[in-house]
Parts: sequence; structure tokens; C-alpha cells
Amino acid sequence: MTEQPLRIGTRASHLARTQSGHVADALSAALGVPTVLVDVTTHGDTSRAPLASMGGTGVFVSALREALQAGEVDVAVHSLKDIPTTPAPGITLAAVPLREDPRDVLIARDGLTLGELPPGSTVGTGSPRRRSQLAALGLGLELRELRGNVETRIGRVRDGELDAIVLARAGLSRLGRADDATEVLDPLQMLPAPGQGALAVECRDDDERAAAIAAALDDPATRAAVTAERAVLAVLEAGCSAPVGALAEVAEGDDGEELYLRAVVLAADGSVSIRRSATGTPESAYDVGAALAASMLEEGAADLMGAPPGAPPGAAPGGVPGAPPGAPPGTP
Repeated sequence: MTEQPLRIGTRASHLARTQSGHVADALSAALGVPTVLVDVTTHGDTSRAPLASMGGTGVFVSALREALQAGEVDVAVHSLKDIPTTPAPGITLAAVPLREDPRDVLIARDGLTLGELPPGSTVGTGSPRRRSQLAALGLGLELRELRGNVETRIGRVRDGELDAIVLARAGLSRLGRADDATEVLDPLQMLPAPGQGALAVECRDDDERAAAIAAALDDPATRAAVTAERAVLAVLEAGCSAPVGALAEVAEGDDGEELYLRAVVLAADGSVSIRRSATGTPESAYDVGAALAASMLEEGAADLMGAPPGAPPGAAPGGVPGAPPGAPPGTP
């Protein structure tokens, strides 16, 4: 009897299908499981509004989760940075595969780097996090709103409409276009979004077959890193459109594996920022991220995220309370 193909839910964009195709290929290679991609259209795909105006969090995720809960697909593949930090009823994060390079890249005219762009150069990005960090560098850049698929965004530089754009390196790499980048941005300049470069494979809580199959792709170091990063978001109660960057790495230390986490919260115009770092074990990833975020809240991170451009911390209430109660260690 032929094994039933595993139905993999994916957004219909070229990048999303490519990412989901990598998951399908990995499952086939590891377990010999037949797979089929099922396209699902999300609100984030159909709307051309800025992500921040749509609420940011979940706009690329909810339709895939609805298809999963309706039994139309067996697993759903997301860019992990798009997933809300609050758990979805009836859905489990079955696998976090090995992460791609999480850094951001610049694609600029004439092969320029960020430091070589003249003052007044136009740089496109749809991310408040990137806009804030670019503004904080004080390079005199003119920042423009940017939406669309990777090809459309690159085209705005090739056509001369923009001098440069900022994208995630992981997406370019998965599309085989890493060489289009004119500079890979150092995290000291541009901390990536929590979870950037990682994929998430979700399934229904009660689907043991799908969970067992997907678990074959789980990478413990990647899961620990993104768990710490997403704990920062959860405690700050900041969505994926907030000006928050975080990056965790797992490396071998003197006493075994060690997790190192960096995070930043910025004012919308980059005029003020709070940067912190912390270390711990991979097993305590959530606690490391939660404690780091709590210390940032004590320094005024909530007010900073909610303040109007140019205002110092404490100038306006941010409406961001502290850590959510009862979040278990290891929970992304």
C-alpha cells in the first residue's frame, strides 16, 4: 500500500514555496516520505499596506493555521519570525530546522556598501526594526517604505528607483541569489529580527504521524537560539513589526554548550536605544531571553517602543506590560 503523501501547507510566493520545498526535500531524503505542497493565500500576501498598519504579527500565518486546523494540510511551513509568540490552540511547533544565516544584507547600486552610500541616498525597507537601526547609524539616509516579493524589491534598485534596499540574507540564499548582496550587515550595526533565518514546521497537536515526521528535521541548537530570541518578544509583548532586534547563538564553552543572546529596543526614529546581552545554557533559553527582556523593561523599553519619534524614554506611555505569567522554559 502506498504511503499517504504528507500535505505541506505553504504561502504561494516564490520564496515561501522554495522554503517549503526545502522542507519537503529534507523529509524525503531523511525518511523517504512522499510530500505534496499545498498553496494557501494569506492576508499578508494580498494586502499592499505597510506591515505595521496591518498589525504585523500573524498576517502571514493565520490562514496557514486555519488550513491546518481544518485538516486541509498536515503540516504548515512558516518563516519563524512571522509567528506570534502566543501559542495557537491545537497546534504544536513540531520542528525548527537548521537555521540559515540570520543576518541582514544590503543590495545597493554600483556595488556600494552601507558606509559608501552618500547622504540623502534612498534606502527601501518595510521593517520598523531596520528603519530604526538604519536611522540610528546617523548616515543621513532617506528611508522609503518597501513591500513586494524579493524580485520586485531588487528591481527597484536595478531600475534606479531606490539606491539600496535591506533584506534578510536567508531568503536570498534559499533563492540562490546571495551574490546579489553588496554587503552583509554586521549584527553590531543591524541586529536581525527574532527568529530571522529560521523556519517553523507546525502540525496539529493530535496528529502523531505528522509530528513524528516533522520532528526528524528539528535542530536543537537552532530551537534554543530562537526560543531565547522569541522570549524577548514575548516578555516585551512586542509584535514582529516592533523595532526590536535579537540574535542568539549556541557555541561550545568551557563547561559545555553556551547560549549567547543580544537584543535591542529602539525608538521609531532610532534616536534612543536600549541594548543588552546575556548568557546561559541552551536548556534555559526561554529564561535567558525572558530575564534579558525584563531588564530592558526596567530600563524603559516599554515607554521607548510607545514613544513618539524623537521623544526620550518615559515621554509617553508605551502600553506594554511586563512578562507574561507562567511561560515555561524552552517555549518559543
